[in-house]
Amino acid sequence: MESELARPEDSGIVPARLDALLARVKRDVDDGTLDSAQVAVARHGQLVAFETFGACVQGGELRPATNETLYTIFSSTKAVVGAATWTLLEDGLLRTDERVADIVPEFGTNGKDVVTVEQTMLHIGGFPRAPLGPPAWETREGRLAAFAKWRLNWEPGSQFEYHATSAHWVLAEIIERRTGRDFREYVRDRILRPSGVTDLWVGLPEELDARVAEVRYMEEPVPPPGGWGEVTPNAILNFNGPSARRVGVPGGGGIGTARGLAMFYQPLVNAGVGPGGTRVMKAETIELATQVRTKEFHKDPILGHPVNRGLTVVVAGGDGFSHVRGFGRTVSPRAFGHGGAGGQIGWGDPETGISLGYCTNSFVDELAQGRRITAISSLAGSLLEPAP
Repeated sequence: MESELARPEDSGIVPARLDALLARVKRDVDDGTLDSAQVAVARHGQLVAFETFGACVQGGELRPATNETLYTIFSSTKAVVGAATWTLLEDGLLRTDERVADIVPEFGTNGKDVVTVEQTMLHIGGFPRAPLGPPAWETREGRLAAFAKWRLNWEPGSQFEYHATSAHWVLAEIIERRTGRDFREYVRDRILRPSGVTDLWVGLPEELDARVAEVRYMEEPVPPPGGWGEVTPNAILNFNGPSARRVGVPGGGGIGTARGLAMFYQPLVNAGVGPGGTRVMKAETIELATQVRTKEFHKDPILGHPVNRGLTVVVAGGDGFSHVRGFGRTVSPRAFGHGGAGGQIGWGDPETGISLGYCTNSFVDELAQGRRITAISSLAGSLLEPAP
């Protein structure tokens, strides 16, 4: 793995600052807070750091975690599947003002016929608590039958409430309707492969199961605050099983490495250009998708700050709330990405060109998790020498 790394100084990164970031990640493993953790940093299209610490259960066996260990990235998956929908916009296959029911008629029941694609992508569509799990999620027929049963929780557009998985199931179906392809294949072929990402999957092949770090709660688990009913401890632990891994839950079931996450963001912060000059998407498409589209009144229901949502991603913003959005305190206002349950981190900053991936299999309390995210993201956001 070391042969793949660019020298930090050749990428404009201060080595001592990178060492501080790696030490902060390692500290949580050394003191027993976490079983294992993995972190990667990239800039200028190259991986600058990639390290893994600790040990975890993989394939039913406790063994050291390595750079080959895979992690469930939970809602960091949203940005990956979201980027696939951006390509539909770019290719003229989708408009944000379209009504979902005009694309997926099965969705247009129980008042949901007014929900737009944009509202779905911004988590303001009004169906955050719509249930869909095994075995229904394993077949298209089962997913469509669930769509037809879903009801609105509130008027679309009137407020923000995190759609933990429901919105991205709809986006996955839109991808399939407009491309004629399985959404998992489309994500792989249209986004991940052109980006040079070979170690991140939405829908994990069975032969890779033995490399996946099993999720573990480090203390007695409690449901998260805010009524996000889907993100229960049982639902989280379900991702240790084959159904969730195979189906590729589009809002939370991606599996890969921190390197895969960091490298996924590199084309997105480099005007859409991937390895060897490969064009992943147009710079204009990325600019369109990463603008804040939610309104000032679309606030986080727990902490009360504006949510700053682009099309399926969160935007750091310059209003002093970037740290509670998962970006730490040192990124530019234009940084964008999406975190995941358990403290997974994935973001890119188009102002600095830095992208970060962080994974762990260990769940701790929300306060400790938030502090860790802020610390790691802040260190990553300040890796460059300040301009004179």
